[in-house]
Amino acid sequence: MANERTDTKGKPGSTVKVTLVKSTTGFKDNQEVVARGLGLRKLNSSVELKDTPAIRGMIHKIRHLVEVK
Repeated sequence: MANERTDTKGKPGSTVKVTLVKSTTGFKDNQEVVARGLGLRKLNSSVELKDTPAIRGMIHKIRHLVEVK
């Protein structure tokens, strides 16, 4: 699930739900910064974000740590 493509175009104004399912500990520091930038603070925390190319790029960078719905 974590490696699903996130670059498919959604409807205008659509959102994407992102859940942190794996800890950022042990990975590069910039991946923790990206998770924080998405609003993911603790393990199993979820946020609903606008489906934009910038957000999709951030999700792609930490796709091994998150689940996208």
